[in-house]
Amino acid sequence: MVEFVPHLKVGVLASGRGSNFQSIIDAIKENRLKAKVCLLITDNPSAFAIERARKHGIEHLVLMPKEFPSRDAFYIAAAEALKKKDVGLVVLAGFMRIVGKPLIDAFPNRIMNIHPALLPSFPGLHAQKQAIDYGVKISGCTVHFVDEGMDTGPVIIQAAVPVYHSDTEESLSERILKLEHKIYPVAIRLFSEGRLKVEGRRVKITGEMSPEDHIVNPPVD
Repeated sequence: MVEFVPHLKVGVLASGRGSNFQSIIDAIKENRLKAKVCLLITDNPSAFAIERARKHGIEHLVLMPKEFPSRDAFYIAAAEALKKKDVGLVVLAGFMRIVGKPLIDAFPNRIMNIHPALLPSFPGLHAQKQAIDYGVKISGCTVHFVDEGMDTGPVIIQAAVPVYHSDTEESLSERILKLEHKIYPVAIRLFSEGRLKVEGRRVKITGEMSPEDHIVNPPVD
């Protein structure tokens, strides 16, 4: 089980607009999450997430994979930057790469991702389109710990939305994104409170959930 971490130090990896990054910042500012974002790392110098970091006084670092001799070297540099900030949890917020082994080894069961589908269904890109094309009636989002696969790590919490016959990839994405912004800070808070216990493929959540968390409906042990 992860130990209780008062005012958890968080590092964020993002490649794009960083709306989930913003949801974490908002949760901290609204005292729904006792944490501090210490560093944003991005592989995209044009990412809007950088503007979000600047606005809130968060240090950012641009690391371009093409500037490193290997994929591992890129992730070693990222891990070193995060460790210098004494980061306790790494959060992927629209980071468009499969995380490399050096970073996973540096932060075992301390890297989270959010995916816009109910894993293990529809991993990878365009999960919302995959859901529509397959004809499912329910989709949603999943927060999970990161391993070396594509969206294959242990599931922490999930939330569901209906899929309507009239849905497009864009309309379903918008509906799911609203839930992403709600459950990602919840998962981070559970981590900071030491309430997540990883047992193989399963993540147990201990203690009672607060009323505002019931939207995620996780089992509690």
